[in-house]
Amino acid sequence: MEKRDTTDLDDKQKQRRIFNAIVRKEFTDYITSWRIIILLAIIVLTCIGSLYTAVTTISDAAKSSENAVEFTTSSYLFLRLFTLSDGTLPPFITFVSFLGPLLGIGLGFDAINSERNRGTLNRLLAQPIPRDSVINAKFVAAVLINVVLFFTLGFLVMGFGILIIGIPPTFEEFARIICFLLLCIVYVAFWLNLGILFSVLFKQPATSALAGIAVWIFFSMFFSIIINLIASAMTPQSVDDLLSNQNLILNLMRLSPSYLFSESTTTLLSPSVRALGPLTMQQTAGAVAGPLPLSQSLLLIWPQLTGLIAATTVCFGISYYNFMRQEIRN
Repeated sequence: MEKRDTTDLDDKQKQRRIFNAIVRKEFTDYITSWRIIILLAIIVLTCIGSLYTAVTTISDAAKSSENAVEFTTSSYLFLRLFTLSDGTLPPFITFVSFLGPLLGIGLGFDAINSERNRGTLNRLLAQPIPRDSVINAKFVAAVLINVVLFFTLGFLVMGFGILIIGIPPTFEEFARIICFLLLCIVYVAFWLNLGILFSVLFKQPATSALAGIAVWIFFSMFFSIIINLIASAMTPQSVDDLLSNQNLILNLMRLSPSYLFSESTTTLLSPSVRALGPLTMQQTAGAVAGPLPLSQSLLLIWPQLTGLIAATTVCFGISYYNFMRQEIRN
């Protein structure tokens, strides 16, 4: 019995070492790929530009304010680095919501089919390597790229903000920024898993890339147009009908991962947001005006966060199932 337990432990350690080796190999391939380097450079440059516009807006507002000290010491000023803009460039959160899907699709659209076409996948699985370790390692390596990127960007923004503005973030502001960065990783992970799914389903990387970009364009542009057409076709007869129609339109919009991400980031970085839907006078009666604490903001966006995680898990589960059942030799 002890010998069997020792053998099982050795097998688990061997599989763990194999998995770590594949993760290191995939991570190295990502950071040395010119495609990924160009995407990362675009994201970094655009975020630095949005930081500059936000700092310029805050500085101009402080100078033009009658009481600059009161303005600079106002609550949640540090969070405005991620949400403010002077109109020349979009804010930080807009760039992330726009370029994040491209990064996820770029990391995952050729994860499987490129190795299958080169013949390296067949040689890799001819070794004593569990098949699921391959797709799991590719996903983990891509997520590590996202973790390094977004936390580096987030801390750079906070560091430059402290140097330029001269005001450090409070603990709650720091916690909100960390939650925002984690949310960005989950959002990009959805598009990463979507790219991996198309990479498993389609044989050619160009086809999987076009399929991923088509889904991104649909949810970014055409989905809201379709929902607006549905909303314009509704004719409410009473206030109750109006509220029910608004809730229906809102729930339909939440089928889009981009809209879920937008709602979540707005709530996290703007504590003054107290609701994510239409409210009646009875619901607002007795409410105390003021920003929400972090715990209440997290409670408010919990359905959106759960939806993003569920969509990410479903995409990965479908790609995992199809990859495990595919015939690699063909």
